[in-house]
Amino acid sequence: MIVGIDKVVKVHYQGFISETNELFDSSLESKPLTFLVGHKQMIPGFEEEISGLKISEKRNFTLIPERAYGHKNMDLIVDRPYSDFPEGTEVGMMFQAEIDSTPMPFKVTSINPENGDSGTVTCDFNHPMAGKELTFKVEIVHIRDADEEEIAHGHVHGDDGYQH
Repeated sequence: MIVGIDKVVKVHYQGFISETNELFDSSLESKPLTFLVGHKQMIPGFEEEISGLKISEKRNFTLIPERAYGHKNMDLIVDRPYSDFPEGTEVGMMFQAEIDSTPMPFKVTSINPENGDSGTVTCDFNHPMAGKELTFKVEIVHIRDADEEEIAHGHVHGDDGYQH
């Protein structure tokens, strides 16, 4: 069996920021990552690169931003009033806003206090990996056909997938 659309795949992986070779994520110390191929659960380039692989096959690949999390969108970097944030807010902290009933995480990238609470906090709503070239080391651990319900729901059920 090979990796393809509507297959449930388990992979062990390591993800690195290419520029610095910094490890940003890994499954090696935990369970393999399980996902349904072709249902937008993974970044597009990741699925493209493992397509056609078989169980136990390994692949190393690098994804440019267009094939990963995209480039930074400057429209997603906004200033909010300093008074909207709790005391002790620092650069680098993550928060979550709700926009049209959708939770939207963001990172504080700068704080510009002026005379008490009248300053601003710069908030970046881009994905933390936006604009970055990423390198992955992947090993295919398991492949199976997705069942009809998984395909209809667009995600894996049971065995490290959704339980409902």
